[in-house]
Amino acid sequence: MKAFAMLGIGRTGWIEKERPGCGPMDAILRPLALAPCTSDVHTVWEGAVGDRHNLILGHEGVGEVVEVGELVKDFKPGDRVIMPAITPDWNSLEAQAGFSMHSGGMLGGWKFSNVKDGVFAEFIHVNDADGNLAMLPEGLAPETAAMLSDMVPTGLHGSELANVQYGDKVCVIGIGPVGLMGVRGAVLRGAADVYAVGSRPNCIEIAKEYGATDIINYKDGSILEQVMDKTKGKGVDRVIIAGGDCDTFDEAIKMLKPGGVIGNINYLGEGEFVKIPRAEWGVGMGHKTIAGGLMPGGRLRMEKLAAMVMAGRIDPSRLITHRFEGLDKVEEALMLMKDKPRDLIKPVVTINW
Repeated sequence: MKAFAMLGIGRTGWIEKERPGCGPMDAILRPLALAPCTSDVHTVWEGAVGDRHNLILGHEGVGEVVEVGELVKDFKPGDRVIMPAITPDWNSLEAQAGFSMHSGGMLGGWKFSNVKDGVFAEFIHVNDADGNLAMLPEGLAPETAAMLSDMVPTGLHGSELANVQYGDKVCVIGIGPVGLMGVRGAVLRGAADVYAVGSRPNCIEIAKEYGATDIINYKDGSILEQVMDKTKGKGVDRVIIAGGDCDTFDEAIKMLKPGGVIGNINYLGEGEFVKIPRAEWGVGMGHKTIAGGLMPGGRLRMEKLAAMVMAGRIDPSRLITHRFEGLDKVEEALMLMKDKPRDLIKPVVTINW
């Protein structure tokens, strides 16, 4: 089969691989819609998870089932399904402990384009199909549903990690596709003031649509100073980090009130240490919590998110700025994520077989 892969750090290309086999609890899919991710960029061009050779890239998409294992109960060939980016082993001890995304070890639920071949291929293997696939609802476009694989659940998880409460003041650092969903998540959980940090006009427009009350443009000066000015020196109750780097935690800690929480959903692709300012962290005793987590995966999560879209609570189609058709366009779409033109939020590739 044809697939687009990481050939080594800094190198990608099209390769031929054998079609994956189907285990008794697994499914094989053909892709219907695929979306490249900045995580793919971190993986290839920053070597964030180490060197990989001939590893098929991609972890976001919607597909059609072509084969299921003998123990799969709820899916059959012809079903159109959402594939979450995180596909845990649901019988693992970590899943039983409530951390399915770490099944088999830290980040172990992240299999696609990390420890196994990803979705940029003619055929895709999904483990534990009954636990990890979700039916595509009638009337939900595959390209929109592809946002439910990663962008929507990761962004919403930021507000969960930060434990946003009614009436909170929340700062969302970074309003790419994940950060935009972080804005929406904070609003849905009852935040009062949401300060969205970004500079691109289209992202600012959508952040406002999703409920951001204020825009903090880092090009206008220190985001810390701007947030403290808007809060009259008091700071915010919660911070969602969806962009930046290891040094971003410095400003996040400084703008956070005692008792506040930082929810980090940013993939830190470079650097050895996270910078935390000692004094502003209350010399270690400020009750300023940092929670960083990989998004939950699995069928139930996908079904609930799809229900929110169908009910009009979230419109992830607003994230899509560039559309392509045909599997061979995956490379072009990925390079857009790498180069980040100013009008980009998220590209999607649709495939008609």
